Amino acid sequence: MISLSSLKAPKGSRHAKKRVGRGQGSGQGKTAGRGGKGQKARSGNMRFEGFEGGQMPLQRRMPKFGFFSMNRVEYAVVNLGELDRFGEGALVDEAALRENGLVKGRWDGIKILGQGALAHKLTIKAHKFSAAAKEAIEKVGGTAEVLPLMAHKPESAAKAHAGKGVKAPKA
Repeated sequence: MISLSSLKAPKGSRHAKKRVGRGQGSGQGKTAGRGGKGQKARSGNMRFEGFEGGQMPLQRRMPKFGFFSMNRVEYAVVNLGELDRFGEGALVDEAALRENGLVKGRWDGIKILGQGALAHKLTIKAHKFSAAAKEAIEKVGGTAEVLPLMAHKPESAAKAHAGKGVKAPKA
């Protein structure tokens, strides 16, 4: 029976570590296999990834641009034309959109855009609406309800900001 404790490496696959700089008799004494003089013979030689012999490395020659705000808000986008699958007078919110596969993954909010046509009246709850979408929804008799991005209890906000400009309402 073979077990992990009985396994052995194949013959010749394991090599002893080369011990350099341990005297002339070792075969790796004096210059320790580095040859004589030059940049590569010195300690601390520049053998890191991206080193180009002292020439300005590619990652430093390339222009730097762009910026990602830590506070950016990314919306899942849904077009009006895709909302036709909901029945007359239906409530369309995040749960309904996810159930129908129109919104997938993690997003900060949902934005409804005005591309496509809406055939019947719907109650749509989302975090943002384009002007064209809002107009088209109201044109067919539906309602576009804007949801706040994050709903905190006032006491939670006061605790989170702890004296950083947000004051708890007086009871």
